[in-house]
Order: sequence, then structure tokens, then C-alpha cells
Amino acid sequence: MKKDYGKYFRRPSQQAARKRVNPSTETIDFDVNPNIENLGNGKYYMIQTYGCQGNEADSETMHGIFRALGFTSTDDAQSADVIILNTCAIRENAENRVFGELGRLKQYKKTNPNLLLGVAGCMPQEEHVVDTLLEKYPYVDLIFGTHNIHQLPAYIETAMLAKERVIEVYSEEGAIIENLPKARVYSHKAFVNIMYGCDEFCTYCVVPYTRGKERSRAKVHIVEEVRQLVKEGYKEVTLLGQNVNAYGQDLPDVETFAALLDAVADTNIARIRFTTSHPRDFDQATIDVIAKRDNIMPHIHLPVQSGNNDVLKKMNRKYTRESYLSLIEMMRKSMPDLSLTTDLIVGFPKETDTAFEDTLTLVEAAQFEGAFTFIFSAREGTPAARYEDTVSHEAKRDRLKRLNKVVNTGYLRGHKRFEGQVVKVLVDGESKNDSSMLSGYTEHHKLVNFKGAHDLIGKIVPVFIEEAKTWSMRGVLYENT
Repeated sequence: MKKDYGKYFRRPSQQAARKRVNPSTETIDFDVNPNIENLGNGKYYMIQTYGCQGNEADSETMHGIFRALGFTSTDDAQSADVIILNTCAIRENAENRVFGELGRLKQYKKTNPNLLLGVAGCMPQEEHVVDTLLEKYPYVDLIFGTHNIHQLPAYIETAMLAKERVIEVYSEEGAIIENLPKARVYSHKAFVNIMYGCDEFCTYCVVPYTRGKERSRAKVHIVEEVRQLVKEGYKEVTLLGQNVNAYGQDLPDVETFAALLDAVADTNIARIRFTTSHPRDFDQATIDVIAKRDNIMPHIHLPVQSGNNDVLKKMNRKYTRESYLSLIEMMRKSMPDLSLTTDLIVGFPKETDTAFEDTLTLVEAAQFEGAFTFIFSAREGTPAARYEDTVSHEAKRDRLKRLNKVVNTGYLRGHKRFEGQVVKVLVDGESKNDSSMLSGYTEHHKLVNFKGAHDLIGKIVPVFIEEAKTWSMRGVLYENT
């Protein structure tokens, strides 16, 4: 790759991304160069988001930046002047979807030669992805990663005015950027980043390479952001981090996640959620705060990945089956009404039939009320990608089918316990499957569909649950007369 691509050209290095050498993290205040504040006047942009809630939060930031530059959002690719694919690298299928979409979008470059097409997010943090984009997708104008979203105004200016291709992906550990603009999807619930990156280095996971080291925002900035959301009428925040339970350990004055939760609860926001948690770092202090604060929701997503100790060790998960179940017991002792969900992987290299059975029995013992389940996907550059894959494709599919049967029983059981009860629902909008119904989530993160007026959207309302199904609940608006 000796070709000079212009002012911005920096390729990723997963070897460099693995290093954790800088003990401190710089904090930078975002601003837009006044000379380009009107760069997007009369122009349209479109963002397609793939992946987790972290990617969704990043897209909200990109939306905010585009609007700060004067652009208008559109869902019509044919009318867009800029299209950004904000990507996920967690599984191969996600990457293949993006490459397929790039092929489809090529047609719009022919009808609009000035269209800027960009790939952002986690995929560009991988060396092989950038190599593929350079070699096979020469019509992609912008390639940038997770650490430099705040540079988007300069990249748009360079690509649009100087007609230069931008390929800039930081492999360094990243800074904390404050005061980033956000155009949030909802006007009643919001994502709030509390930290970035991950230092766990699970052997199957590419996130420590794509998101950098763990680095926490200052508590004062987080609390102030939530206070402002309360003033704007928001009812719910979801605190985001790759491992929220490690929050604050990197700050000069060490903080704890429990203390942060307590401080956010003091803002009187109606609902607080958080994701994602790591079982190794979830402590009693955090459990106690959740149990005592009514506005911290009684739902915890606690990825376990496997129920077998040998597999957990190969995954570098740093806990055992026994310690995980002991943690759940601690949680339920303080929060008997807890709703618990998880992540599970089948077909990890050298997962035996016995090891898989251990996962099934753990799911039963933990009484999960839902799970995201996956077949192992080898990610280039991770240790597990070099492990001998001893599980056949047929065995993986069979295990996933068997696991989902058990998991789905948990979904239904979790819903059935609310049948005949009145629950509080934060109304998101129309039901995806029936526009005559409204839908929203309970405190325990259960999806509810019910009939109601559109002026209920964004409000927390009581709903009587008439029927519990596997994937959702159906109810009627409750009026206590």
C-alpha cells in the first residue's frame, strides 16, 4: 500500500491497537470550524447503522455533526449527497452485509458522481477490511474508525471540496471527546456513553482492537448530560460501555460504577438502564445500589457465553460456571424480582458435546428470561481465530437449535409471570407489526403491545397484561376507576 491517497491516509494496525501503553487519557472539547458550518446547506445525508447500541450511539453523534454542518437527513439513497455505513465487526455475517450493501450503493455513484460514500465504525479498525476496501471498492470516498468520529467535519470538507479520498483510522487508544452534538432517535430515551473501549481481551472478540483501551468519562460530565436530558423531558437513559462495571478504574481519582449509578439516580431521571456488564467485575456494591434505587431498572444483561469451565478458560472470560451462578444468587437475594438476560456462543473451538450440555444446564439453573445466541465466528487477528475448529457446521447448527429451544422457554416464562398484572410501559411508538397498536417496554424490559392514543408516545403508562407470548405481551391501557 504505497499509493499516496492525499492529506488523510492512515491504515489500522491491530498489533498497535492491542497495546495499552498510555496511563492517561486526553479529554478534548468538540467544536466545528465556523468556516464550514454551512457546508451542507441544501445537501442531504444518510447513515445506515449496523451492530450494537454503541454503534447506534455513534450514529446519533454523526447525525448531530451532519446537522451542525447544515445537512438534512434523508432515507432515500438516490437523493443523498453523503452516505455513511456505520459498521459492526463482531461477526463475519455483519461484515458481509456491509460489503453487499456497498455493491448495491455503487449504482448511485453513477447517477450522482459527486455522491460521497463512506465506511465508518468497527470494520475499518481491522487491517484486512481496509485492504479490501482499497483494493475492491475504489469508489468508497471516506474510511474512518471508532476513535475519530469527531474529525468528520474535516473529512467531509476534504472529500467534498478538495475531492480527495479520506482513509484515516486511528490505532491509538483514543481520547474522550466531550460536547459532541447528538441527534437522538427518540425524544424520550437516550444513550449516554460512560466509557469507551475494552481491556478484557476475550479470545474470540475483536472489540478491544476496534474500540481501544478502557477509558472513562468524568462522572461530572456524565451526570450533567443526564441532568440536561431530564430538563429536556427524557424519561430513560441507557448508560453505555463495553464493560460498564470497570467504569472509573482508569481515572486519576478512581471512581466506581456503583457510585456513578447512585449519582445518576440522584438526577431523578425516571428510568436508568446500563449495558454491557462483565461478570468478573460485577460487585456487591453495584447490586446494593440497583436494589435500593427505584429508578434503576430491575433488568440486567449479564453475558455468560458458555456454561463449561474449560471453554470459559479458552475464551479468557476470567470467571467460572460456579462463580457466575454464585453472582446470580447474590443478585436474586437482593433483587428477587430481577429479570436476567445473557449472551451465549455455541461451537467454540473444541467445545465437546459434554461442554455444550453444561451450557444447557447453566441456562436452566440461571433462569434467564432471554438471550442473544450465536454460532462462534472466527475474527481475524484474535487468538481464537488460530484455534483448531473441531466442531462441524452441522453440529453447530444443531446445538444452536437446541439452545434456542431452551432459551425461548425462558422468554415465555419471563413474560408469563406478568400475565394478569399491571405494568408500567414507556411508550416508544406504533407497533412494528400493527400500526393500530402502540408498543413500549416495561421496567423489566419486556415488550408490550396495546391500543392507545398517539399522545401517549414518550410517556410512562400503566398497562394490564392480558396475554403473554414468547416474544412480547399484549395488554390494555389500565384505568383505575
